[in-house]
Amino acid sequence: MKKRWNILIADEEKVKALHQSLKVHPVLCKIFVKRGIETFEQAKKFFRPELTELHSPWLMKDMEKAVARIITAINDDEKILVFGDYDVDGTTSVASMFQFLKKLHSNLDFYIPHRYREGYGVSKAGIDFGKENGFTLIISLDCGIKSADLIAYAKELGIDFIVCDHHLPDDILPPAVAILNPKQKDCNYPYKELCGCGVGFKLMTALAEKMNLPPASAFEYLDLLATAIAADIVPMTGENRVLAFHGLIKANKNPNYGIKALAKLSGIQHELHITNLVFMIAPRVNAAGRMDDAKKAVQLFIADSEEEALQYAELLHNDNIERKEADKNITQEALTLISENTDWINRKSTVVFQPHWHKGVVGIVASRVIEQYYRPTVVLTQSGEYAAGSARSVPGFNLYEAIHACREHLLGYGGHFAAAGMTMELNQVDAFREKFEEVVSSTIPPELLIPEIIIDAEITLKDIKQSFYDIICQMEPFGPENLRPVFVVKKVTDSGWSKIVKEQHIRFSIKQDNMTITGIGFGIADKFRLLEQPVDIVFTIDMNEWNGERSLQLMVIDFRLSQS
Repeated sequence: MKKRWNILIADEEKVKALHQSLKVHPVLCKIFVKRGIETFEQAKKFFRPELTELHSPWLMKDMEKAVARIITAINDDEKILVFGDYDVDGTTSVASMFQFLKKLHSNLDFYIPHRYREGYGVSKAGIDFGKENGFTLIISLDCGIKSADLIAYAKELGIDFIVCDHHLPDDILPPAVAILNPKQKDCNYPYKELCGCGVGFKLMTALAEKMNLPPASAFEYLDLLATAIAADIVPMTGENRVLAFHGLIKANKNPNYGIKALAKLSGIQHELHITNLVFMIAPRVNAAGRMDDAKKAVQLFIADSEEEALQYAELLHNDNIERKEADKNITQEALTLISENTDWINRKSTVVFQPHWHKGVVGIVASRVIEQYYRPTVVLTQSGEYAAGSARSVPGFNLYEAIHACREHLLGYGGHFAAAGMTMELNQVDAFREKFEEVVSSTIPPELLIPEIIIDAEITLKDIKQSFYDIICQMEPFGPENLRPVFVVKKVTDSGWSKIVKEQHIRFSIKQDNMTITGIGFGIADKFRLLEQPVDIVFTIDMNEWNGERSLQLMVIDFRLSQS
């Protein structure tokens, strides 16, 4: 698939000034400047994030009310229910808050809604469970900001709500006793990009301070918070970077039993990095909600021993195996459907439907289809008497607006710029497909249908040294707005030792001037013949370990013929 290369440009004067104070490679200074690091002091904060840099939790609107209500509940021995969503952010939030409060209050339980029986967020079934079991306070984490009607219903039943959420609020807010959400219009909290677990963490730090508990009582759960930050794809900036940085230290030195068990089952033998949390820990936690019941993800994280955690981890691991099998099979069926309907091939959108597909993986399948056909994609399955599914967008295209324009064919829909969900009558699938194509084809700019690679800087092979790589490693943890740097090197040639491996990949051996380096490019073997001429290569830098030997290598993303 052809890709657009976008090489970033930085303010040269700012780069020079930073280089004079940092005395590191100018290319690295360019990357820092593009990421908002322009002074020695900003660089020091970036490379040495300290927990003392965290903002006071009392800056968040309603924090005083939330803390006062919880202390009242503890003093009066009320029953408190910790309620959270079924994904990684929700389950880590619940596990953290539950364990924190458990040390202060025994009249406590948690509740995770079932993905298919109850749906996303605060549920009527959850509130009814609270009423039937005598709970008078519910703390919702990673959900609740859009549940005005349900929280009003709980209030009628005599149940108070404290909402801890990070999703964008609607104009009408729920009638909770306290709403903690930095995205509220009148909330003065300085950092707006916390995940749900991050908002819950702020509440715990405020409670610890008010109740004269040591700060460690809240910091104990930083490894769970780092997992939520990684999985929820929030910006790796400001407080998120500080919390993820120290959460990874906790995950490596003294991990939660659940994280330790999942790391063991995932085969992670070395130091945990943010990528391990994203690609190995998070999918197994998410699989619990996708394939079965996410309650066991919380039980994993609150386990009292390694043995207990391993039992739950094996359940999640098995769910993930089942999820991967369903994902693989459904993706192949979806791609076959598209290839068999020749009039779909050249469309600017994709809508596929099969009644037997597993509802828990349709969102993942939509993302997989985009890897093959780069365009806004909807994957539908049958749910009861209706068609239901998930949509994913390509960067830059407002998916929610496109689906909103098709609302005449829908029973319900929700989502945001990049992802959405919807339900419709079964007889509306074909009409929705045509309308969605009409909307997308008339509004999407042509360039958005070509994947873009953001390139941080051009370098030469001579620049790739251990000292250069070491500084890149110090930029971790990586995530949105602080991604692993991507480089381009131009006019390199094959040393004669490059080869195709396993029919799909290329093992590179390239040279420029007197410098030769190896690399690996996955899934790009169809372009191998380009290496007969000088090429430009886009890559990240990685460490290769083989038979006890360590050497720098390129992780090749794309390459093309050099311009003469």
